[in-house]
Amino acid sequence: MSHAGKKRKLDKSRQDSLYFDSYSDVTIHEEMIADHVRTNTYRMAILRNSESIRGKVVLDVGAGTGVLSMFCAQAGAKKVYAVEACSIAEQAVKIVKHNNMEDRIEVIRGTVETVNLPEKVEVIVSEWMGYALLHESMLNSVLYARDKWLKPGGIILPSKAELYIAPICDPVAEDRLHFWYTVKDQYGVDMSCMCDFARKCIMNSDITVNTVTVEDVLSHPACFAELDLYSVTTEELRAVKGHFRCESFGSAAVNAFCVYFTVTFPCPDKPQALVLSTSPFKPETHWKQAVLYLDSPMEVVQDTLITGEINMYPSEESARHICIHVDFTVGEHKRQSKTFSIPDWSSDPQP
Repeated sequence: MSHAGKKRKLDKSRQDSLYFDSYSDVTIHEEMIADHVRTNTYRMAILRNSESIRGKVVLDVGAGTGVLSMFCAQAGAKKVYAVEACSIAEQAVKIVKHNNMEDRIEVIRGTVETVNLPEKVEVIVSEWMGYALLHESMLNSVLYARDKWLKPGGIILPSKAELYIAPICDPVAEDRLHFWYTVKDQYGVDMSCMCDFARKCIMNSDITVNTVTVEDVLSHPACFAELDLYSVTTEELRAVKGHFRCESFGSAAVNAFCVYFTVTFPCPDKPQALVLSTSPFKPETHWKQAVLYLDSPMEVVQDTLITGEINMYPSEESARHICIHVDFTVGEHKRQSKTFSIPDWSSDPQP
């Protein structure tokens, strides 16, 4: 009997294999390094922390092509252990040698949970953030490295993450739904009855990664969670939750929420910390925003109150995938709930 489409729980080794394989192609590394906001913010953060890095031992968790390791060496690190589990590590070795950094950067192939470093480190740097911050769950590896390899008083870059939510009106979704009402004028066939079906397909339970424009955001965003990388535990990451309260700017139809994140780098000698933001109000990054579509739009006017609770947790099918559950109330409307997930690997054919 065929079970096509049925979700299967993947064992951890299969989850990890699929995850690391996805980083073996050049495309994803091209996308990340070409993301100027991401790459330049890391570069500036590392250089601004050069006093804490110079002459120190650094661990780069999930080093990829080794670009952050190179930045650390440029900032004066005595030694950088660039730990990378997927085959892109072979290219990192070439890049390090090409830049004459092999005396200071050692690329180690393997997961941070399984490799053995010859010494403890004073600095951990990592670009661990996934869509909606926690998708891919690489933060667990950073916390493992923190607990096993970071010396007391050592620093973590970035050191803090914050999660935000805001109600939005996505005009693209509404345009796609309205399309079915235009078919009759174009072709003489009334297909407006397709609208309900289209709504179920478009306003589904998938976490959609998309660019949200400033004009579509209907209120000031609300911060619902903060993670301190010096103290947060893997147990706490199993349920990252918080409350939110927003007041709408004006009259519109709320048809989705967007979730985004910031990460903060301490800058000891500067008056302000350095923040990498994926906000719709800031320049676009490759993370874009996570869009959560409601089942149907809800009208709001100026100062309509939108409140709720949000809970982010790993998927039962694949621990590397994030689920988001939202309980929310829009104005006088009845309280609603919806659970969202990023389409996961469990629908992929297994060998």
